[in-house]
Amino acid sequence: MRRSLTAVLGGLAVLALAACGEPGSAGGGGGSTSDPAATDSDVQACAPIAGDQLVVLEDDQQLQTVDNVIPAINAEAAEPAMIAALDAVSASLDTDQLIELNQAVDIERNTSTQAAAEFYETAGIEITDTSGSGPVVVGVANFSESITLGELYALALTDAGYDPEVRTIGNRETYLPALQSGELTVVPEYVGTLTEFLNKSVNGPDATAENPMASADLDATVENLRSLGEEAGLVFGEPSDAADQNAYAVTQAFAEEHGVSTLSELAETCGDLVLGGPVECPDRPFCQPGLEETYGLDFAEFVSLDAGGPLTKQALTAGDIALGMVFSSDAVLATD
Repeated sequence: MRRSLTAVLGGLAVLALAACGEPGSAGGGGGSTSDPAATDSDVQACAPIAGDQLVVLEDDQQLQTVDNVIPAINAEAAEPAMIAALDAVSASLDTDQLIELNQAVDIERNTSTQAAAEFYETAGIEITDTSGSGPVVVGVANFSESITLGELYALALTDAGYDPEVRTIGNRETYLPALQSGELTVVPEYVGTLTEFLNKSVNGPDATAENPMASADLDATVENLRSLGEEAGLVFGEPSDAADQNAYAVTQAFAEEHGVSTLSELAETCGDLVLGGPVECPDRPFCQPGLEETYGLDFAEFVSLDAGGPLTKQALTAGDIALGMVFSSDAVLATD
């Protein structure tokens, strides 16, 4: 695969406007709440600034929960050769590489099968345990990133001796019961999202609010996920460094005008901001309330758009909003 360069500008990831697939993002509330660094006298009103390039501001106080990619496996079907093959894929991936895979499919219009095969060869993924045998079914959700990850899993499982089939099932509510029943063998999942999904399933519908088990701490969240998995009939491979989680973007022109690269710097510099995101943002701890409480950000207005989709990105580039919610593995983060 032709690898595109992800430009890093002092903690900023540069984005080129494009549509993307549905992410696995967990939400948040995982960061610690701190006293706002800025006061009203420290900040100026910062109007939106239009621009074709978008940049993500670093979540430097870890408001968002982790959402690293992790293989979820039916416990009865799990074998050492299978887990080792899936772990080899995890070890090969980071967020920049996941962005490039998404770019290959969502922007360059390769198929997920083509993108996965090219990455698998280029990354030099080596499978050392080839003792596997028999059919396995790799389940994937109905968005391109999940399908591409499933194709990567299938390549590794083939080299491990298995006969894999990649099957698109739908959303988590559909594919997770199929994974638990053994209809599916393995599914690419997201650490934080699945942890809280299982938390509700195992501990009741109020568990996420009363006793959240996903946080900004990857090790702690994975430990909780493995514990919940024991009750759900699931085991897990190792998490990858690739993450697909909520992020917040401004235009590059806005960032350069105000000299900001992190959410803390934005709070210290700007007030009366216009925020855009999904309709539930004003009520969700990872969105407007979290930005206000964790960072002390000051919003003059919220514009209801979508969850990291084209409406939010178009509103940013048009200068209708100053800050918008995107996703950290979105294909638009990759630039040539």
